[in-house]
Amino acid sequence: MRRPSLFLVLLVVLPFSLAGQSPRVFPLKSAEGLQLKNVKAEAATYRGRSAVRVVRLPGAMGEDALALLAGSDFKDGTIELELAGAPGPGAAEAARGFIGVAFRVHPEAAKFECFYLRPTNGRAEDQLRRNHSTQYVSFPDYSWMRLRKETPGLYESYADLEPGVWTKVKIVVAGLKARLYVHGAGQPSLLVNDLKLGDARGTVALWVGPGTDGYFTDLRITP
Repeated sequence: MRRPSLFLVLLVVLPFSLAGQSPRVFPLKSAEGLQLKNVKAEAATYRGRSAVRVVRLPGAMGEDALALLAGSDFKDGTIELELAGAPGPGAAEAARGFIGVAFRVHPEAAKFECFYLRPTNGRAEDQLRRNHSTQYVSFPDYSWMRLRKETPGLYESYADLEPGVWTKVKIVVAGLKARLYVHGAGQPSLLVNDLKLGDARGTVALWVGPGTDGYFTDLRITP
């Protein structure tokens, strides 16, 4: 009886082993393992959950305010976590509790893709504000302002959000496409079919915007 060739064995075994890869879990109960850029981070208990609190450093400008997860090499796959964001003490009137996740972050955070939420917009009495509840940006070339001006409504959408409330978020990335899911919904709140950095890879990071008091917990990455 002929023994199966190594090629056939690999053909059968590899798909199963790849599909069965375990997720990488980042509990986010402290600032340990975080590389900070323009933010400070500390352990916190928020609404009964152990978490890490992330806020911008005073005077930090731009969108590159990140807490990078050491060892989170990421290209395609799923990122899941819970987060809560609200305008912090002394925040400007325009603050929305901006909070989200950056992915495929390049070294020194020179470039990255990002989905974020504007929690105070989710139940605003202004429909246009509601339509700006979720946002995709690509740092540094595609800010929310540029995307809204050049392609209105294409990279932001409505989601039912509340400031300061724990919110489940899932991001699914494959090649040039990314999907943002909120509250465990079966359908995405926001679709992006042309990620601006192309078919790149990099680390995953926690992201906060100006004037935000942000909390993150229980992040997992599944290849």
